[in-house]
Amino acid sequence: MSSIDIGIDLGTATVLVYKGQEGIVLREPSVVAIHTKSGAVLSVGEDAHAMIGKTPAEIAAIRPLSQGVISDYKMTEEMIKYFLKKSCQVNIVKPRVALCVPSLVTNVEAQAVVDAAAAAGARQVYLIEEPVAAAIGAGIDIARPNGNIILDIGGGTSDIAVLSLNGIVCKNSIKLAGDKFNEAIIRYVRSTYNILIGERMAENVKMSIASVDPEAQDIPFDVKGRHLATGLPVRRTMHRSELYASMLELVVEIRDAVHSVVERTPPELVGDLYSNGLVMTGGGSLLDGFPKYLSKELKMPVRVAENPVECVAIGTGRSFEFLNDLVDGFVTSSTHKH
Repeated sequence: MSSIDIGIDLGTATVLVYKGQEGIVLREPSVVAIHTKSGAVLSVGEDAHAMIGKTPAEIAAIRPLSQGVISDYKMTEEMIKYFLKKSCQVNIVKPRVALCVPSLVTNVEAQAVVDAAAAAGARQVYLIEEPVAAAIGAGIDIARPNGNIILDIGGGTSDIAVLSLNGIVCKNSIKLAGDKFNEAIIRYVRSTYNILIGERMAENVKMSIASVDPEAQDIPFDVKGRHLATGLPVRRTMHRSELYASMLELVVEIRDAVHSVVERTPPELVGDLYSNGLVMTGGGSLLDGFPKYLSKELKMPVRVAENPVECVAIGTGRSFEFLNDLVDGFVTSSTHKH
């Protein structure tokens, strides 16, 4: 019987599952709801995400991944088990599983991911670095002797890599991505309006009006939260221009991380980078004005990949085609056989 191949983009904010010839079969938040006294898992994914900020004292909705790596091993195992079971309805043959990890993941962190997937029922576990998966998912031919630079901005980390001849030439990973943008919005609303907003509201604000384009239209958005002085629910209208400074501060850090990778790139490949341009993937690439800003600062073409949010998951799922070709990028080709 043929093996089932599953690619999992184990993101800090969202988990995407890519299955064989079917493509993306599942996209759910990486959240687990547990009973704090018994430790029992109550729900995973979409149902658990709906509970964030709304649970009674004995129920906690937690994110088992922080900044791209496992912060709660047991809950990650439960989450992977749930998503594997949901993706593979018939468990006659245990699947081979590929998971993506940040570029600068440590051996301990990598082993934790492998162990969690193996315990969840994977027959063999492979880890692939996020920028390599992103490049494969974006349709870039990484086998040619031609330099390509990828910037993948997820929820917990931003990963940058220069790829050529099926390998990583140089790379960088910083723990600054979508979640940090949300935190900056929460801080701004709290300090400016004395209003406390939740993570989901901050995400809505980011997607609706956040921008690093100084020429963008100054559109309004109604923010709802709790007034810290009165403790009562309140709504305030804020404008896009208010968030510009907060967003730019974080974008500059990502720009510097990209710049440091370009500086370390061999001269023979730098010319390719300026011809091919930078390819952006991940949800963070959708921040208004971000590609335009990077293009101006780095003086090279910058484009957002088609379907940027799913790029890493698609590349992770397709990575089985490259098992024998990739020189670098697979952190572990561990063979947990059960």
